[in-house]
Amino acid sequence: MHAIDVTTILVLTAANLATVSVALLLIMGRGISRAARLAQLSLLLQTLGWVFIIASEAVSGSWMDPVLSVCSVSSAAAANVAMFWSLQEWLGSRPWKRTLWVLAVALPLGYGLAFSHYSLRVGYANFVLAAQLLVVSRAALWPLTKTSRPWRMLIALCYLCVAGFTVGRGILGAFFPELYPHFAAPHPINIGAQLAANITLVLTTVAVLVAWRDEADAKLREQLSTDPMTGLLNRRGWDERAPALFDQARRHNTPLALIMLDLDLFKRINDTKGHEVGDQVLRLFSTVLLTHRRSSDLAARVGGEEFALLLPHTDRAAAMLIEQRLRAALKMTCDLQPELTVDYSAGLALLQPTDDTLTTFMVRADTGLYLAKSQGRGRLQVVG
Repeated sequence: MHAIDVTTILVLTAANLATVSVALLLIMGRGISRAARLAQLSLLLQTLGWVFIIASEAVSGSWMDPVLSVCSVSSAAAANVAMFWSLQEWLGSRPWKRTLWVLAVALPLGYGLAFSHYSLRVGYANFVLAAQLLVVSRAALWPLTKTSRPWRMLIALCYLCVAGFTVGRGILGAFFPELYPHFAAPHPINIGAQLAANITLVLTTVAVLVAWRDEADAKLREQLSTDPMTGLLNRRGWDERAPALFDQARRHNTPLALIMLDLDLFKRINDTKGHEVGDQVLRLFSTVLLTHRRSSDLAARVGGEEFALLLPHTDRAAAMLIEQRLRAALKMTCDLQPELTVDYSAGLALLQPTDDTLTTFMVRADTGLYLAKSQGRGRLQVVG
């Protein structure tokens, strides 16, 4: 029975990585997010790393060997950094960023300095690289919740698997160099590492594609639920998100306030100053509303010049204070841009046991709004 040719596996790994990298570029196309670009870059750097490995094996013993070997570990370190930052773009801030950067710098530096000592450089490089892989694995996994997407677990397991084989190679090189005299040595751990690299390459690529699809789906949902003029939720977005806050308040018997707002004499602004100025007024008001709402509040443009502000855990006094601050901020903003001066009427409703649906709640707030308009506009009318 013929022994497995590790060099052939090396070449196949590099070829597979190159093929996958090109395929991702073609599949994802242009105009993709920073996260997707970083994931592509990670695969390209991995490809470059394997090419350097193969080249260094081909010129082993020459002056080019250390140069190519250092380039290889540098590419591997950079590939892990790129994947980490890709995950951070998709998932938010990840732990151990500084640790990853320290390891990325220390890996090629220590490897180059220890190149003349085989056991030291091989053990050092593999242990540091394994630490990097574990940081990336944790970045994909943390924090794991019931709603975490499966692609995160897949990336974490792939990097964990490769980290395990990398530690194995580090132990061989550091303590049993006679069993692992060079990178293409046909030791079972090394063969397993090469095969794992190919398998995890496929799985990581699948995970990246799923993450990219999830990102595209999220952006599409956001576009469908966001008003392009103002950046607020549109009526569809409101109908998707407001009922959950309403039901939560009813279920836990917590206070909930709803303010319906309507820009005063907005039609006159459009008729006398033009629709372009009208659009600027809408954007100005929406900016003030977004800036002065709390992070837990839900703001939406539910009609042409009508807006809704849902305030969880907010009683009458707190809701009136929020509205006063909003009106004061709008006045201050309009004073700086007098050509866009606008005011609004508002109706405030407080959740009552009789409000069995969000629609009922909104009708009561609308009643307050109509009363405010009928009483001279530019004021808040409280109902309930």
